[in-house]
Amino acid sequence: MKVAISLGAPYAADIKEIQLENQMTYVVEAERLGAESAWSAEAWGHDAITPLAYLAARTSRIRLGTGIMQIGARTPAMIAMTALTMATLSQDRFILGLGVSGPQVMEGWHGVPFARPLQRTREVIDIVRMI
Repeated sequence: MKVAISLGAPYAADIKEIQLENQMTYVVEAERLGAESAWSAEAWGHDAITPLAYLAARTSRIRLGTGIMQIGARTPAMIAMTALTMATLSQDRFILGLGVSGPQVMEGWHGVPFARPLQRTREVIDIVRMI
């Protein structure tokens, strides 16, 4: 049986540092116990990559994935560059998960129109694969 774990974004400002530190320790211990993968999401002001980059340096076997990296927050080229860097840092343990998020985040936070999300996702994936 494969076991995967998810990193959650801390919501309360006064416990963010404690929660992030505990989550990193949690993943290191989960790897020791045989977990197959750890997933980080972009939510509530936290990016998915930074915790995974930290974990790439602290772990050696567990796969590290984004669930999801928002395609409206970065250009396709930046997504590809980030994925390549993470693949190198993690010794090819990185899994790139992409998604559109929702109109509130895409339009409100990133100023990117939410229209035609499926087409946009396909276009981003095509560009990332080319790079």
